[in-house]
Amino acid sequence: MSRKSEGTNSQALSCDSEGISSRSLHIREQWTGKLDFLFSSLGYAVGLGNVWRFPYLAYSNGGGAFFIPYFTMVIFVGTPIFVMETIIGQFSSCGPTTCWDFCPFFKGCGFAMVTVSFLTCVYYNMIIAWAFYYVYASLESPVPWYTCGKWSTKYCVDRVHILSQEECHNSSGIALSNGICQTRLHNDSLVLWNRTLAKQSGIALTFPAKEYFERRVLGYGLGNDITNIGPMRIELILSLTVAWVIVIVCLAKGIRVSGKIVYLTATSPYLMLIILFLRGIRLPGAGKGIQYYILPNMSALSSAKIWQDAAVQIFFSLSSSYGGIIALSSYNKFNNNILRDSLVVCVGNSATSIFAGFIVFSFLGFLSFDLNVPIHQVAEAGPALAFTIYPFCLTKLPGTNFWSVLFFVTIILLGIDSQFVLVETVITGIIDMKPRLREQKWITVVTICGIMFFLGLPLTCNGGLDVMELMDTYSSGWNVICIALCECTALHLYGLCRFIKDLEAMIGQQFCLYNHCTRVCRFWWISCWGIITPSLLLFVFLFSAVNQTRIEKFPAWVDYIGWGMLSSATFWILVIGAYVIVTAQGTIQQRIYSAFVPTIWWGPALYENRITVAGYVEGFTVDPEALTIISMKNEVENKETRSTLY
Repeated sequence: MSRKSEGTNSQALSCDSEGISSRSLHIREQWTGKLDFLFSSLGYAVGLGNVWRFPYLAYSNGGGAFFIPYFTMVIFVGTPIFVMETIIGQFSSCGPTTCWDFCPFFKGCGFAMVTVSFLTCVYYNMIIAWAFYYVYASLESPVPWYTCGKWSTKYCVDRVHILSQEECHNSSGIALSNGICQTRLHNDSLVLWNRTLAKQSGIALTFPAKEYFERRVLGYGLGNDITNIGPMRIELILSLTVAWVIVIVCLAKGIRVSGKIVYLTATSPYLMLIILFLRGIRLPGAGKGIQYYILPNMSALSSAKIWQDAAVQIFFSLSSSYGGIIALSSYNKFNNNILRDSLVVCVGNSATSIFAGFIVFSFLGFLSFDLNVPIHQVAEAGPALAFTIYPFCLTKLPGTNFWSVLFFVTIILLGIDSQFVLVETVITGIIDMKPRLREQKWITVVTICGIMFFLGLPLTCNGGLDVMELMDTYSSGWNVICIALCECTALHLYGLCRFIKDLEAMIGQQFCLYNHCTRVCRFWWISCWGIITPSLLLFVFLFSAVNQTRIEKFPAWVDYIGWGMLSSATFWILVIGAYVIVTAQGTIQQRIYSAFVPTIWWGPALYENRITVAGYVEGFTVDPEALTIISMKNEVENKETRSTLY
């Protein structure tokens, strides 16, 4: 197959995997603006993990001391893997499932990436749906989690168990009913007194925001768990529908539309984060909270766990080894300066994480001050931070409705562009294997998103929080580290020096900031990809394996499901690797050899760029299609000759 590229007479190759007979005339989409890839990558990398995971990890791993292993992992693991994937995607113009012609044995890595992204899509959009629910709820005045309601338990912070009628009167309670003394939340001294009494009585109290999220929004704790998740909640189904409809509308028109939408979704959160920062640092107790965040405890560096947490956080925040980076960069022009863009994204991602920490802990410090409790009692990570602690903090501020809407819109914008790329990764992986689906992009997008929507419906049940915990714990973790190790291995087999030359073929003199430092830059990247990065990855992988523990509250059979998700990466890698060897031609030695060397199809899509590669790679096939057609003709002629002889 040959086709014309836009605006040029150069022929280009398809990156599908269906064989010569099915190669179709089509032009791969490309970004229409110079900043489309940069903003899409930034929006993909900067997500919810930057806001609710990094600050807590820093606090729980020695405060400012955590920055040392974090930046070590950014420099030696996160950035090299990110740059590697952008080079692979842009050089081949292929997505995660079809870019492995440089080392066919590891083609299963692409399927593993798509699997991890698919599983993440299912539950990630549920978090965005929660945020949509809260935006709607924030329009009610006062916000419904301002005080305890019909959905709360007797241990809600403004409904404290009192031992006698006299104690209720002494505490200035409003009324005593069934042992419950009704009080007012805004009376801070009364709340503090009631908390003290409850503590003396052995009663664990909860905030209205926590019970609202768990009992009113999720229905969690109403007698349902992962073994009996209960009925679906109609409000969550509607919120999830809204979230998926937005994803479908934005992706159905392709990257030419979604590439422009991310200009809004990737930049708006920064404006909102700045507003929250300026408000947070002016609150009483904010300074103390920030001290907990940045003051270092250097003794924590002696623990291996802090290094593991830093490495895992890098994969979560940069979204490396999920396939999204390869998918996004595959739409770049061949000469786009991906090294510059990659470094901007990596620096921007880390800066956002650190900046978000100041915002989070300024509010946590305020909450600690307001409740007169140690900060460790209010410091949490994950959904608990975004949907219980933050909303409760906002009820203490004038204009609660405004701040609530602002905060949850920020959550939506932080999450939605990451969701765009996760879904686009799955779509790109499927369409690259079945190019005919490009002609029915709408149908393809709706079908894939529809499947994810229905698989996500259990998350709308009363026990959905447990389902999410299971998926979040097992869907990535080891998988992405295993994929990254395989990527480094494949690069070794391909040749690090050749890989560097591939980068130079794309960006030329822009390879290094200063031309006279080119050798230093080459040495740096080769050292990282060849030794440092895989060594650190292997350490994290082994340490995680040794310290892996099951989720105690789940029965054993649930863990088996989790381990099934966890082993999905190695399953694809090993099975497809074996398939590549079995289906190859020749002796067993020839089959194994062919599985670990580039195929004739590896290289740029445009012939003019393939000619450039032929200038530094001896024996490189400039026109693999023509060579394949000749080979097929020769095979047919040989068969005809043999049939004539017999």
